[in-house]
Amino acid sequence: MEHSKGFHRRGFLASMGAMAGVTALASWLPLRWARADGISRLAVAKGEAASATRLVLEALGGIDAFVKKGDVVILKPNASFPNPPSWGCNTSPEVVATVAKLCLEAGAKRVTVVDNTLGNPDLCFSRSGLKDALSSLAQVRLLAPKQESMYKEVQILKGVALRKTKIFKEVMEADKFINLPTAKSHSATGVSLGIKGLMGLVWDRNTFHRDMDLDQAIADLATVLKPTLTILDATRGLLTAGPGGPGKVEHWNTIVAGTDPVAVDAYGVTLGQWYGQTVRPEQVKHLVAAKSHGLGTLELERVQILERGA
Repeated sequence: MEHSKGFHRRGFLASMGAMAGVTALASWLPLRWARADGISRLAVAKGEAASATRLVLEALGGIDAFVKKGDVVILKPNASFPNPPSWGCNTSPEVVATVAKLCLEAGAKRVTVVDNTLGNPDLCFSRSGLKDALSSLAQVRLLAPKQESMYKEVQILKGVALRKTKIFKEVMEADKFINLPTAKSHSATGVSLGIKGLMGLVWDRNTFHRDMDLDQAIADLATVLKPTLTILDATRGLLTAGPGGPGKVEHWNTIVAGTDPVAVDAYGVTLGQWYGQTVRPEQVKHLVAAKSHGLGTLELERVQILERGA
């Protein structure tokens, strides 16, 4: 089992205190400003999934800023459950297909869309809509790595709870790694966004739940799995009954992107009420641990936000 329902969610809810308001979007800022002084920046776009995905990438300088001719690219969506897009537990197929197309247009040599699905891979890929969405892209491979030989043991030198794990080999060897999580609740960690979704690239995720502090282990994993870019699909938010649903789904028509994985997730936390409550980013334990590792910024008031779309 990936999670134990009830206990961890209650713990997460119990950890939440009085809530603050949502950080307002700043005005459009030119790219050169957003990169000054090492300040994290995010792009946030509103609209339909495909158009909003293109808008956030344009705001960040275009896909060419991240993917070069000849690159081998890994795309990591949430695709673990054999459920339809309307449930909000998998990344929208339109987002995945749009990013894959843009990578190819940028000259990528090969694009692999990968998730170590919890459910039957064929059912997950067909019911999530990914199979159909990618069917016309001959250079794109859709993969659920289900053989242990496809993974390589990696020492987590900065790990506090997680000291080693087996990671999908190809992501360690790729030129570029783009994380494409969806925004959803999670019974064990409260929310599941980009950093939590990295567990879909390890061989044995059960040990995270069974043998160690889960939140710390998620952050430890993020010290070795560092996406080139994170694009959060918040066109929908699964606010309850995550990670698999069905639960309460809200339509936000939002895409969030950035190179700071903690800031992307922090922004995602502010988009809705999780289990009926407003949550501040600093109340999500694995994000706090990721910040402690120096992986990014939790304080959105310190992040420059580039807004696009309606």
